[in-house]
Amino acid sequence: MAKDVLCEVNNCVFWETGNKCSADQIYVVSHFGKTAEHSRQTDCKTFKPVDDL
Repeated sequence: MAKDVLCEVNNCVFWETGNKCSADQIYVVSHFGKTAEHSRQTDCKTFKPVDDL
């Protein structure tokens, strides 16, 4: 399991200084079923914009 999860999306409620992700869990999905060949074929469903609080 990853020790640190890094994120550069600083308008996410889970973003912390140093590009750290403070979410308890990370949920990533593929655009095409259960497999992906490149990171651009995936999305982080954990993302929540700061505005949504």
